[in-house]
Amino acid sequence: MKKYGLIGHPLSHSFSKKYFSEKFEKENISDCSYELFDIETLNQLSEILKANPNLKGLNVTIPHKENILSYITDIDDNAKAIGAVNTLKFSDNNKIIKGYNTDYYGFKKSLKPFLDINHERALILGTGGASKTVKYVLNELNIDCLMVSRNPKNDNEISYDDINEYVIKHHQIIINTTPVGMFPNTENFPEFNYNNLTPKHLLYDLIYNPAETIFLKKGKEKGSITINGLQMLKLQAEKSWEIWNS
Repeated sequence: MKKYGLIGHPLSHSFSKKYFSEKFEKENISDCSYELFDIETLNQLSEILKANPNLKGLNVTIPHKENILSYITDIDDNAKAIGAVNTLKFSDNNKIIKGYNTDYYGFKKSLKPFLDINHERALILGTGGASKTVKYVLNELNIDCLMVSRNPKNDNEISYDDINEYVIKHHQIIINTTPVGMFPNTENFPEFNYNNLTPKHLLYDLIYNPAETIFLKKGKEKGSITINGLQMLKLQAEKSWEIWNS
């Protein structure tokens, strides 16, 4: 039995096990399983590898996407440029042979159908590992980015208090890369004046549970295009599967 799984903390919100279990059943894949490994620190990774000698691949989620880099010797070019890894491929002797960033593929492919000529600038809410992937993709698409942080540290970062009417007017894409609003804290949302949104705006939330966060709901009330993270999740999962079996 070949085993795959997800490492991160917490994993109560994760959709991955359900997704892959249903995939295996639907496609009559009987020799594979997908497990959740809830670990607070990467020091626990060695225990997982020791206990699961048939491990062929892992997905990596919050908060380990950046720190996992120090555990990998071979990294895909996109993942290296982004500075974050969310997919690990293992050799037959249970050694990590390469790290990849399939979030890059999932985000880019899910975003592109919604872009138009008005979408020249983007606000990226958050500065964690996921924001690096988003910024990398937007740069490839020639979309200027401005980062929003609770604690701005450089010239390309502003605080949430700085998101005024002018900033929103001149940034037609707003992407939430933070866990704010994610289950079980679904009553939370990034703080700015949603009354300044218009039907020309596109709001993308990387969160997929709940399907419609308050962030997206407030955008929809102003006629903005809204996208949740479910399609990105599915696309990155299929890309992970492709990598594990290549």
